[in-house]
Amino acid sequence: MQRSADGWGSGLLGVVIFSGSLPATRVAVGGFSPLFLTSARAVIAAILGAALLWGLRQARPARSDLASLAIVALGVVLGFPLLTALALQHVTSAHSIVFIGLLPLATALFGVLRGGERPRPAFWLFSLLGSGAVAGFALLQSGAGSLAGDLLMLAAILLCGLGYAEGAALSRRLGGWQVISWALVLALPAMLVLALATRPAGVAGVGAPAWLGLAYVSVFSMLVGFVFWYRGLARGGIAGVGQLQLLQPFLGLLLAGLLLGEPVAPSMVVVTGLVVLCVAGAKRFA
Repeated sequence: MQRSADGWGSGLLGVVIFSGSLPATRVAVGGFSPLFLTSARAVIAAILGAALLWGLRQARPARSDLASLAIVALGVVLGFPLLTALALQHVTSAHSIVFIGLLPLATALFGVLRGGERPRPAFWLFSLLGSGAVAGFALLQSGAGSLAGDLLMLAAILLCGLGYAEGAALSRRLGGWQVISWALVLALPAMLVLALATRPAGVAGVGAPAWLGLAYVSVFSMLVGFVFWYRGLARGGIAGVGQLQLLQPFLGLLLAGLLLGEPVAPSMVVVTGLVVLCVAGAKRFA
């Protein structure tokens, strides 16, 4: 029970940190291209992760773990950051944040496929109810988004769910912060080449908000958040703790409204409220 409580606490802290990711990305793409932002955040986080691994003298992962680390890198280092950055060129961060409500279902599905978990049938009912509320909102709010932006967000969610589940399963052996650090180091060569190839011609026109957005997604979204998130998933269960992501749209909507001044429609608040109510039911039957 103590292990489970610790997992849920760590997972909740990870969700709070991740809630600022999309608003920060929205601000950062105002000064940087999506490709540069994706690669630069990965390079910065990889340097920090490598320093942690070296400073704390962590052993290298086994050869058999490299494939799993590559999946983590594909899902959360490259796929989700790039696809969300591209999507945010078509939709507002408030609109995109609602799609995060689909992450618990995606994470749970991949937790079954990759993590060997078996939630009870009632769990899937609550997870589907929450995800269905989000999907219904997206379909009804066609004027608030775009087909390209919505498809990019859906693809990002699938890759992110895979990366979360794969990383959580691997964290049981390597540890949470070690998994994201090694995944970042594994992706560093490719991300460094991409960052150099897509770097802006000049930085004089890049405002302070864009730099702050880059700093947040590099340090917190790409590294610190995963330290708590993977620990939470590994200790509390991938499917169960993954339902905490249903809180992320609510927190993200607040940030989008307060920090970016973006309009937050009452329907968004209603949908996120319904989604949050599904957390308790899913938690009970996970």
